[in-house]
Amino acid sequence: MFSRPKQLSLELGSPPPSTFENFFVAANREPVQRLRDLAAAVAQERAADRLIYLWGEVGSGRTHLLHAVCDSGYQAGIRCRYLSPHHALSDFIFDPSCQLYTVDDVELLDEARQIAVFSLYNEVRAHVRTAIVVAGSQAPLAMPVREDLRTRLGWGLVYQLAPLSDEDKMTALVQAARERGLQLSPEIPHWLVTRHYRDMPSLMALLDALDTYSLERKRAVTLPLLREMFAELRE
Repeated sequence: MFSRPKQLSLELGSPPPSTFENFFVAANREPVQRLRDLAAAVAQERAADRLIYLWGEVGSGRTHLLHAVCDSGYQAGIRCRYLSPHHALSDFIFDPSCQLYTVDDVELLDEARQIAVFSLYNEVRAHVRTAIVVAGSQAPLAMPVREDLRTRLGWGLVYQLAPLSDEDKMTALVQAARERGLQLSPEIPHWLVTRHYRDMPSLMALLDALDTYSLERKRAVTLPLLREMFAELRE
């Protein structure tokens, strides 16, 4: 088993922006299409389902989709706000000029921020030109949050995100490589998925690092080159 380089995450840099275009849909076609349509529907004041809750295990794509929703909102010309447990409490206050809110890792919010999200739900429901998408690790009834917020999480549409299988991840890597004009030797996707990082953000960051490494050395992307890159990162 290949040991994970301790400093690898520092060397890879930031992953590419999260959009719907680079999200591998697999078994999540319905929720992804619903989220794709949301920003345009809000901009045109025709959004029928304005309260959406997503849940799934780590690596299922929750954070990617929330950022993708905001990206589509900006493209539709509306103001969006991405919120997480790391954001200031003041960021959770409802702003009538903001039409689309996304809240990540709701189960990790402290009580003050949970109360703020509860208020956001109420405000969004009262303002027909706004929408909110919240993401968490469990179904609404199982969420370890305040009872009043737990109730709100189930008010609108609820979708469970199905995690990608190893085969899906390998297909996603091949697709992403093709989009970058990168030719992978057949064993690389399997090696990365089965012997290294298993979440898609890390796998995509690895792919970008490998692309840069191969260009710098003017060599094809092969398994020996990949192992060489990891050996250098571990030094």
